[in-house]
Amino acid sequence: MPTDRTTDFLRELLVRQLATWLPAALHRSRRAAVALAGADADGAVAALRVVAAHADQLRGRQVTVLVLADVAADLPARLGPIEAELPAEVTVHLLPGAPDRLPVAVKAAGAAGAPLFSFVDLPGPVTPKLLTAATNGRTGELLLHAGSSARAALVSAGFPLVAEVTPVLPDGEAAGVIAFGSRSDRSLEAVRDSLWAVGADLGVRYRDPADPMGATVDVAGDPDLEPLARELLAELREGGPRPVTELRRHTLTTTVYRAADANRALTDLLDAGDVRRDRETGRLAGDEIITLAR
Repeated sequence: MPTDRTTDFLRELLVRQLATWLPAALHRSRRAAVALAGADADGAVAALRVVAAHADQLRGRQVTVLVLADVAADLPARLGPIEAELPAEVTVHLLPGAPDRLPVAVKAAGAAGAPLFSFVDLPGPVTPKLLTAATNGRTGELLLHAGSSARAALVSAGFPLVAEVTPVLPDGEAAGVIAFGSRSDRSLEAVRDSLWAVGADLGVRYRDPADPMGATVDVAGDPDLEPLARELLAELREGGPRPVTELRRHTLTTTVYRAADANRALTDLLDAGDVRRDRETGRLAGDEIITLAR
């Protein structure tokens, strides 16, 4: 079971990412769905408050919220007052069951084809059916808390962009793995920014689950960019010249850093003469090619 600190961290991350995802989903579609599988009662309440805060954007649209949980006795009573405040465009379904019932819940709610944001707190193994349901064809995004790396499983399920970090709480406890699957670079950037904002607020550091050394990055204040610079140099040695956009994506999918940190690390490498760019001056553009200098 998650500790109180882990639960607080997950709730804050859920709120920030949902607040970013929902307006974008409503902008591109008249239907959207949110699935909360394994969220605690406070997390479910907080998520409904995020939806309520966007009531002015819901006119002419439909939002379905699925709350899938081993229902505590007070959960319906706690959600009821918030449901009463929601506009008619929002439908809430409270369903009993473990997170692995997500495929049934998504199908029963008629969410197929709509943008779907799923938050899944999974104490057990990740199942292919659950991940396939979270992809919702090509419209789903998944924020997953699991006990170990789920990168391979998310890629296999159909998420082309996957990021993972291990949160390290202030007392040194490693709080599982946070994984995010999407098809959108913008969403990938947004979830990384959310992770750093929550980490800075709660004193949480991050490490790469695949890093055997277990080095952590302090996300409060200005980060140490030397590890990222070394990673970008290694990527250029292995793959040859790359556009800035690809190096930013590599940063998001294989390190704990943000996309903006990639630009700063590249600027440091340019100043040191370790890499070259197409243009001599100006802001680094996404299509600009970066090449090893030696």
